[in-house]
Amino acid sequence: MAGPLASLKVLDFTTLLPGPFASMILADLGASVLRVEAPGRPDLVREMRQRAGSVSAAHATVNRSKRCISLDLKVPDSLQLVDQLLESHDILLEQFRPGVMQRLGLGYEQLQVEHPKLIYCSLTGYGQTGPYRDRAGHDINYLALSGLSETSRRKDSGPVPFGFQLADIAGGSYHMAMAVLAAVIHRQQTGEGQHIDLSMTDAVFSMHALAGAEWLSGAEEPSAENGMLNGGTLYDYYETLDGRWISVGSLEPVFLKRLCLQMGIPEEQNSHLDDAKSQNRLKEKLRAGFKRKYFQEWVEIFQMLDACVEPVLTMSEAANHPQLQERGMIKKVPNEEGDLILQISSPFRFSKTPVNSGFSGQIPGADTLSTLRELGWEDERIKAFLETGACGVGFRGDSNN
Repeated sequence: MAGPLASLKVLDFTTLLPGPFASMILADLGASVLRVEAPGRPDLVREMRQRAGSVSAAHATVNRSKRCISLDLKVPDSLQLVDQLLESHDILLEQFRPGVMQRLGLGYEQLQVEHPKLIYCSLTGYGQTGPYRDRAGHDINYLALSGLSETSRRKDSGPVPFGFQLADIAGGSYHMAMAVLAAVIHRQQTGEGQHIDLSMTDAVFSMHALAGAEWLSGAEEPSAENGMLNGGTLYDYYETLDGRWISVGSLEPVFLKRLCLQMGIPEEQNSHLDDAKSQNRLKEKLRAGFKRKYFQEWVEIFQMLDACVEPVLTMSEAANHPQLQERGMIKKVPNEEGDLILQISSPFRFSKTPVNSGFSGQIPGADTLSTLRELGWEDERIKAFLETGACGVGFRGDSNN
């Protein structure tokens, strides 16, 4: 059965993680995605050390269910191919710095003349406008400038790098997918395409949904451990006797009562979240209490108690947790050699249009020749096109290119 986005065709010029993860979401949901990769261009995701067949495991994941072609956009002859692809692909994703696509002759204003229904999404670190529009950046920089790094640190230490790419994925990938689908709905209603200017810094700044809203209304400015959800209350992590950690989110009175009774501190069950003194006293008792037992003992205790208390798991423990196992969050996907490899699954669950991750990401350019032939190109035209270097010097269209 086709996925819910089976009617969409996406031309994906993005690189690294944010854009490819966004187009992976669309591909998982059934969209036909054709990824365009520049031959010889370095790509940290493609070059990560763990491998799944002939590409890195990360590359194989973020490019699953996508076809891919190799194309050097600096070669003038490549534009004729892009123009022909746009006759059948109604969404374009790009992740270059502002102005790059325009200089290549592929800017939105240039393309929309011939393709007025085109949805064109530009994802960058800082957006198409503003003094930082041309500035380089990575996930850590966007989090720093957005204020999230400061409000998420401890008072007695600096910010800690997250073990995942919050700005790239939550700020970039998911917002890109949402923006594109919103534009699709607009086009269905009006017939109009449009340009989407998406900044990862804007997106993560908008995630100050609670503390930021309160500050703008006159509350204290968010800073390290001064809020309800950043360590200023019992909502925190607590170390166990063997150096592992337990998360406690028992904010509501019913959960706080259960927690305090279990921890042997019933006198603290009426602690107020807005009373810093009582919260500090409660946290000290919780720290001392959790240090009295081993991690596994606490796991077994709170497994039977619904109090918003859960263990901090390793990656392997999380992958094997019965909840994630039941939800099918690890699945086997065939690679280009036909072998099944393990990947993290899509989180979407539809009753009518189930997600179907068809195949893992392939080597760059794997579908170049078949794509050209599907467009009606004869062998002589393909040969002449390859000789221009548009697909990379020496490209032949097989695994030995």
